[in-house]
Amino acid sequence: MDRQVATLMLREHGITPTQQRVEIAQYLFAQPRHVSAEQVMELVNGGRPRVSKATIYNTLNLFSRKGLVRQIIVDPTKMFYDSNVGRHHHFYNIDTGELTDVPPGTIQVDDLPELPAGTVAAGIDVIIRVRTEET
Repeated sequence: MDRQVATLMLREHGITPTQQRVEIAQYLFAQPRHVSAEQVMELVNGGRPRVSKATIYNTLNLFSRKGLVRQIIVDPTKMFYDSNVGRHHHFYNIDTGELTDVPPGTIQVDDLPELPAGTVAAGIDVIIRVRTEET
């Protein structure tokens, strides 16, 4: 994604396009991906400490609040940011730490329980944890 497209996308979502935000957006939205904040920091910085950890986390959280990415919590210590915000579910490989999409249309969730009074469903996230099969 080029700089101009990233800048326009941020503005369309009510985000002020700072240099760091544009760089992070260019990386995140070049292709659909699941990344941790640490992976974003490594790739954006390219081995040079240019963008701080706090800026990375604040930007990813802002992108999440504005609907540009989904936060996927796979365990209490690991969160991914998914640039595909459409409805879909995930496989999480606990051995490799890799998060991948479940093929569309393969999981159907029916018959939800009655929701608590005064609430609406905001979404359903299914994470299927897998591990490498021992031979």
